[in-house]
Amino acid sequence: MSERTHVKLQLDDIQRGVLSPRPTPYAATYILFRIDDREHGRELMRRASAVATSAADTVSPLGETWVSIALTYHGLKALGVAQEWLDTFAWEFRQGMAARANALGDIGESSPENWESPLGTSDVHVVLVALAPDSTQLEAAIDHARPAYDALTGVTAIWRQNCHALPTETEPFGYRDGISHPAVEGSGIAGSNPLETPLKAGEFVLGYRDELGGIQTPQPDVLGRNGTYVVFRKLHQRVALFRRYLKDNSTSPDDEELLAAKIMGRWRSGAPLALSPSQDQPGLGADSSRNNAFLFHQDDPGGFTTPGGSHIRRGNPRDSSVAGEPRLHRMIRRGTAYGPPLPEGVLEDDGVDRGLMFAFVGAHLGRQFEFVQSEWMNDGVFFGSGGAKDPLAGSHDGTGDFTIPRRPVRRRLLSLPRFVVTRGGEYCFMPGLAALRWLGDLTD
Repeated sequence: MSERTHVKLQLDDIQRGVLSPRPTPYAATYILFRIDDREHGRELMRRASAVATSAADTVSPLGETWVSIALTYHGLKALGVAQEWLDTFAWEFRQGMAARANALGDIGESSPENWESPLGTSDVHVVLVALAPDSTQLEAAIDHARPAYDALTGVTAIWRQNCHALPTETEPFGYRDGISHPAVEGSGIAGSNPLETPLKAGEFVLGYRDELGGIQTPQPDVLGRNGTYVVFRKLHQRVALFRRYLKDNSTSPDDEELLAAKIMGRWRSGAPLALSPSQDQPGLGADSSRNNAFLFHQDDPGGFTTPGGSHIRRGNPRDSSVAGEPRLHRMIRRGTAYGPPLPEGVLEDDGVDRGLMFAFVGAHLGRQFEFVQSEWMNDGVFFGSGGAKDPLAGSHDGTGDFTIPRRPVRRRLLSLPRFVVTRGGEYCFMPGLAALRWLGDLTD
């Protein structure tokens, strides 16, 4: 039997937020902390290790609320992790997201000088993410936990973002979200595409062999093993602008929906163009056993059904013939909406902040998250389309275009505006539970 079959993950030491898809519906919150007193920071780690949920748990220590803890590079420093160990972490993580802005396309309106304070600064040390079935249960859990960190006067909560997943599982632009996730060998969790071979565990969890045969583990082993890197980004979505652009570039309501599907690669219901090229099939979109069961190369090499530049084909080209090996750039991606939805039919901006809290999970910040963001989302060379950017999430400046292959004449969208603006974010390390305890037991 192959090595893939025998890989065994230490699920009881891996935080649940690494491998488990989020439930639906749910409410969530991100809370950022600054550590001003090292001993209080270490005590926070000890307390966090008691409430963080492992990937082996079916029941959280807090009941229906799931908690994950991550730290920035500055957070590890604030806890007193030795520099010789800090130097073993990925160099992108050590630099931080703000320093990587140009590579990520975070320029102009999305540049770090325009981010929400304190995102992207050295004040952000700890990120706590909590999920619950609804906002009432979430607030009750946070209120219950608040005395635990309020009593630590050397630890200060400095930012919070509430977010949610709707029963419809849609994001602010109106598309069903959270459909695609890879299978990780040894996790016991099935991937959403039965045609995709499970990926090596080391692509997503540190301390295991990856697709290239290597093992990445920051040192000491007790700190790095069973951890992973996590990226979170607050992405403001210009919903009214997107709706107006669709309307202005279509000839009818049906054409408007087709255009929206070509941009995304899926109909709003989640039904993929690959399986339903000419019309939406809501039943297919809602069927998790079928809505991601497709490939591109054999049936659609030229992108006449799903354009090569569409959002989902850029994020995961699957078996397409592209520059780069898609399996080396697979990500676990999670998105959670924030802000109230813009009412249906409204075409003018109401001034309310709404968008997506984007989260990436993976063991390779550079060749996973950064590669996809810079080479696939903000460039088109990989599939032979020059400098074309992702039509939905690319860093547009009003001069870009999007080509939809079509016979006898292709269709081109011109003057693409920026529909998504980065409000800030962080590169984080999510330790295993033993590592959280180790951080809590550090001494000077």
